[in-house]
Amino acid sequence: MKTLTPVQREAVTAFQARVYEALLLVERGHVTTYQELGAYIDCGSSQAIGQALKRNPFAPEIPCHRVVKTDLTLGGFHGSFSQAPAKKALLEQEGVI
Repeated sequence: MKTLTPVQREAVTAFQARVYEALLLVERGHVTTYQELGAYIDCGSSQAIGQALKRNPFAPEIPCHRVVKTDLTLGGFHGSFSQAPAKKALLEQEGVI
């Protein structure tokens, strides 16, 4: 199982570490939703998940681009909806339709 390195773990909050480690389980070519990621780490706030992803200092190694909205639309990327084309391009490179 992939996990954060000790250096990575020290660079983020405990909550962010939980989000990022859960995200490491999402394989290339697959996506998850903010809600599913939250449920996995027992967090009921999709917004909190989004805020942790917005602050992800390890992208693309920690693949925050693999998280989409519950309705399977892209949602934001790097804290902005204007970055959605970049998110879409990364997902397409991984084979996500």
